[in-house]
Amino acid sequence: MKIHIDIDCFFVSAARIVEPGLEHKAVAIGGRSDTKIFNKDAKNQTVNFENTGSFVPTFYKAYEKKDDDIASFTDANGKIRGILTTSSYEARSFGIKTAMTIREALQLCPHLIIKAPNMSLYQKLSHELHEFLCTKIPLVEQASIDEFYGDLSGWVEDKDIPAFIDTLRHEILHVLKLPVSIGAAPTRYIAKLATTYAKPFGSKVIDKYNFDSFVNPIVVGDFAGIGKSMKQKLYGAQIHTLGDIRKRRGTLESWGPYSTDLYKRINGEVDAAIKTSHKRKSIGISRTMDPLYDRRELKRRVHILTRHLAYAILKLDVIPTVFHLGIRYEMNQKSHKNISLAELFTEKKFDSLCIKLFNQADTQKRLKVINLSINCSSFTRDSKKELSLIGFNEEQKMKKLTEQTQILREKYGIDTLKWGSEM
Repeated sequence: MKIHIDIDCFFVSAARIVEPGLEHKAVAIGGRSDTKIFNKDAKNQTVNFENTGSFVPTFYKAYEKKDDDIASFTDANGKIRGILTTSSYEARSFGIKTAMTIREALQLCPHLIIKAPNMSLYQKLSHELHEFLCTKIPLVEQASIDEFYGDLSGWVEDKDIPAFIDTLRHEILHVLKLPVSIGAAPTRYIAKLATTYAKPFGSKVIDKYNFDSFVNPIVVGDFAGIGKSMKQKLYGAQIHTLGDIRKRRGTLESWGPYSTDLYKRINGEVDAAIKTSHKRKSIGISRTMDPLYDRRELKRRVHILTRHLAYAILKLDVIPTVFHLGIRYEMNQKSHKNISLAELFTEKKFDSLCIKLFNQADTQKRLKVINLSINCSSFTRDSKKELSLIGFNEEQKMKKLTEQTQILREKYGIDTLKWGSEM
């Protein structure tokens, strides 16, 4: 049997460990995108490679107590900005949801307590939970900062699993002060589904005896892996529940390999092994900002994002070969540009490349920009692409300079050395 462990309202639960007085109150975690990264005196940026997940950035600023003040969510015009990353169950009873704006949330629940994200604390608690689980289960996979899988096969008898996971969640609460919900099933996909229906602070076991009665009534949108477009396609075929999918194998198989695999996951026919370690396949940086028209300032911000991302790429010791720059404008307009390039990675070349991508992607020059994102992927260790030898000797010289720059930043901080174009 596989188990899925999910921390209930993780960011809120973490805040309650620090401030027990927040228990049983309507609490939410939220904030604005870290635009202080663009300030000329910006410091104390931290890079995170350990965990991923929704609202878990690669780069983040060290938490300060003053970040909790409502003033930190208010812009120069007095307008409250930012979105919620999570909320307590007490807050959700007022209709508050993840990704809702702070302004909307306060209208629904005026007494809502809003706390700023504290990524360092979340990383610490997530690491502690992982270490604890490894003492209880032989194989543990960390899927995200607040989500874990375990394999109990040959470790715990099926008949003992209900008691085992019930005891485990109480032990985690006692030792780490973190409430978790745990689902158990023959496959990881159904275990994850069981966790959803065990929340909050519950446990649920799905076996061959209750598989049909549990899975069949669930609406298709509740199954991980069924996105918006697939959901609409299923609805168009008059498929509304997982039970409907299980009755329509031929329909799913006629839609291709992905839909066929989806059917098998829902039916419990396929599973994936527990992986105790993951290789990062991509890395990126993104910042949302107040609407900005000034293209010179936008390019300055591209330089800054590029410097931070280059630092992370060098720290990972990888060579990306696919580069993506995205622009999100006001009025819900988007644009992006991609390029493949198999050459030695140097910060100077990367900086020039990103500016070039920005110039090509900026197709809506009349509109203000509200988000910039840069992503690098297809590392040479995975893509098996061969590096170009054109200009190789000259690039080696620039690579040495990049390496010396990296050493200084490792020692004194990412902002120790900056490009003149950032000033």
